[in-house]
Amino acid sequence: MDSFMFYFKEGLFHVLDWNAYDHILFLIVLTVPHLISNWKRLFTLVTVFTIGHTLSLALSAYGVVKINSTLVEVLIPITILFTALYNIFRSGKKTKNQKLGIHVFITLFFGLIHGLGFSTYFKMMTASTDSKLLPLLEYTLGIEASQIIIVLVVLIISFIGQTIFRFSQRDWILVISSIVIGVTIPIFKEVLSSI
Repeated sequence: MDSFMFYFKEGLFHVLDWNAYDHILFLIVLTVPHLISNWKRLFTLVTVFTIGHTLSLALSAYGVVKINSTLVEVLIPITILFTALYNIFRSGKKTKNQKLGIHVFITLFFGLIHGLGFSTYFKMMTASTDSKLLPLLEYTLGIEASQIIIVLVVLIISFIGQTIFRFSQRDWILVISSIVIGVTIPIFKEVLSSI
């Protein structure tokens, strides 16, 4: 039980760490186009993101994939910018009845990239353990729990913004996605300048 709580908390607080807010930014732009009423679609995407994340952590932890951390550091803000720009260009168009198809594939791919961003930390954390499978699952549960917390907070804030403050859904998507772009561009520039 101690092992479970350790890895679960590590996964939970690794995502909720304000110093590593790129994961939070991605979840914001993934969530903002959705209403509470189409939560199943959103939670499917979040779970697919976690699957990609877990897969890349596993491949890295078992030495199947060697990562270039600089490349991953560049790709993570690109995933955020891409998703935010997609939101802006798609805002005002219906997503409720739209098939998941390409969204699932792209979200899975972005999950793989974000998972690689955590892989070095995860490998250090599990360096002294023989089996990495159980810690990986426990860590993943923490990550999924933190992602659900973030998604629920974004959905609640969106609901308040659209009902109490009377933002249209289109305007809400445009504003939040633009703010995320404004926060992500300096991260992207900083990463590029450190190469």
